[in-house]
Amino acid sequence: MRKALTVLIIALPVLFLAIQLIPYGRNHTNPPVVVEPQWANPETRALARRACFDCHSNETVWPWYSNIAPISWLVQRDVEEGREKLNFSEWNHRYEEADEMGEVVLEGEMPPPVFLITHPEARLTSEERQALAEGLDRTR
Repeated sequence: MRKALTVLIIALPVLFLAIQLIPYGRNHTNPPVVVEPQWANPETRALARRACFDCHSNETVWPWYSNIAPISWLVQRDVEEGREKLNFSEWNHRYEEADEMGEVVLEGEMPPPVFLITHPEARLTSEERQALAEGLDRTR
């Protein structure tokens, strides 16, 4: 038992250091902004920037922990999936989810609760949530 614990104490830090060599999740270059939507108003854009842009634009602000595996893998995957579903920086594409933007904001699906843990600035009051939802519906 003691030997197994010693091996574990040595193996875990070695494994942690080894996974840092896997490059996925640390390419923090944002693609260029191609075209943004015609925003309903400046408030909508400001609220979207605060609550949505880190995953749904090419203007992601990469937090310090996005450089540490395995967290970097999760952050990269979330950004890739977010941009694929809806990207405010590449509005020249057709996004099925664009029709539901306001609805998912009002229902509290976006921004997701796990995102809000590390991004408290993305927390929206009920009034901000309502304004963002209405603005997004008018934007599309």
